[in-house]
Amino acid sequence: MNIYVASSWQNPHYPRVVAALREDDHDVYDFRKDGFSWSEIDPWWAKWDVPAYLLALDHPRARTHFVRDFLALQQSDACVLVLPCGLSAGIEAGWAAANRRLLVYVPDLLKPELMVKVAELVSGNLDEIRRRLREPLNTSTVSLAASAPPV
Repeated sequence: MNIYVASSWQNPHYPRVVAALREDDHDVYDFRKDGFSWSEIDPWWAKWDVPAYLLALDHPRARTHFVRDFLALQQSDACVLVLPCGLSAGIEAGWAAANRRLLVYVPDLLKPELMVKVAELVSGNLDEIRRRLREPLNTSTVSLAASAPPV
């Protein structure tokens, strides 16, 4: 199975998750391999204003990495979101929830998040995530959020 692991560059659990899923013979995309950093575009990126940020989004290096990451996400069968993470990983997880399987791994709780309920599984146990990925998608196990009545 092709798996996209979405997380943060700062997440210390990310390498262990990637390694564990590879042990299970999954093809796991590693966004950190030949990774992207805003400092490649501008060493003063942390001081950007909105116009500078918007301009940087169109930089060839940013475009190349966006296409690479998004193509890997589109080619995946499932996405494992490893918390905590940032906005980019959250956007990737949202796309996966709408188009693929999404499982959320919560090794440490820094801040509760309600919308993780769109995931097929939310767990603090990596072995449970690994077991679920070995099973075919069972729509009865998917979160109730998809069948919630309109508000």
